[in-house]
Amino acid sequence: MIKLIFPICLLISVGALAAPVDVEGLFRDKTTIQNPLELRDPFKAPLSKGQEAKNESSGDTSYTSNNGVYSNLKDADLSTLSFQKMKVVGVLIGKERRVMVQFEGSKDVTILKEGLKIGGDGAELKAILPGGIILVEKIINVYGQEEFLETVIPLSR
Repeated sequence: MIKLIFPICLLISVGALAAPVDVEGLFRDKTTIQNPLELRDPFKAPLSKGQEAKNESSGDTSYTSNNGVYSNLKDADLSTLSFQKMKVVGVLIGKERRVMVQFEGSKDVTILKEGLKIGGDGAELKAILPGGIILVEKIINVYGQEEFLETVIPLSR
């Protein structure tokens, strides 16, 4: 009896594997959605018409920084920016202090933290205070000595 059941099961399973499967036709009568892959992501807010064209041209908007953190915000190249053209928009006080700045000629807001170097001269963001920020720049004076310049940039209203 067992000798007869095993070949029959083997023949049925091989026949089932060899039969062509029409995957598209399998769900055709089960749903009315024409192109399910062209639907928007239900977990994202719908885009307005002006944003749709902008996002299609930009492509992938996920970025990674050098410490392995993924974000949808592109890191600004701080060495090319000048802190003289910087406007402090907001200050985040807490465990890790952050400051939101906007550079002249740009609508983008850049988030900075203490210790970052800004500009070609390497001005360091020394302190973030509730009323603004303090930048320290190391220069060499006319006598050839190192000198530190502190610049206070208040919170813009």
